[in-house]
Order: sequence, then structure tokens, then C-alpha cells
Amino acid sequence: MRAVLTVIGKDRIGIIAAISSILAESNVNILDINQTIMQDIFTMVMLTDISKNKESFEVLSKKLEKKGEEIAMKVTLQHEDIFNSMHRI
Repeated sequence: MRAVLTVIGKDRIGIIAAISSILAESNVNILDINQTIMQDIFTMVMLTDISKNKESFEVLSKKLEKKGEEIAMKVTLQHEDIFNSMHRI
């Protein structure tokens, strides 16, 4: 099972470390990552493998959202199929 993680906000030091540490603690593997900084806006999209996640999808999602609030970023985790359906033209 895969999920798409998006992170958006003002660039600062430690964003990737903050998010990836939660994923590692939860036994979630990062399959692909794309990040860019447009002026001072940081954007990142990760494709993750959540099949070995230690907790429920909802618990992981809430942990990531909370960390996002702590570092002033918008963090969203979506199942891959839902993400694809929402972005299909």
C-alpha cells in the first residue's frame, strides 16, 4: 500500500528531517521524493510505502499533521488511489 505525502510552507532548516524522522519511526519507507523551493516557499511530495506502518493510517496522518503545525507547514497524507483520483483530468 502506498501513500502520497505533501508538505508546503515557508522554507526553513530541518523540514525534511522532521518529516522523515516520523516516517522512519513508523516503519514507512520513502519510495520517491521531489522537493523544490520557489523563492521562499518550500514544496515537497513524497511517495511512500505504508504497508509496514506500525500504526493505523489515521494515527500516522495525525502525527504528520501535528509535526507540520509545529514547524509551520501544511502536511497532508493521502492514500495513493485517492490522490490519483483527485488529480485525474
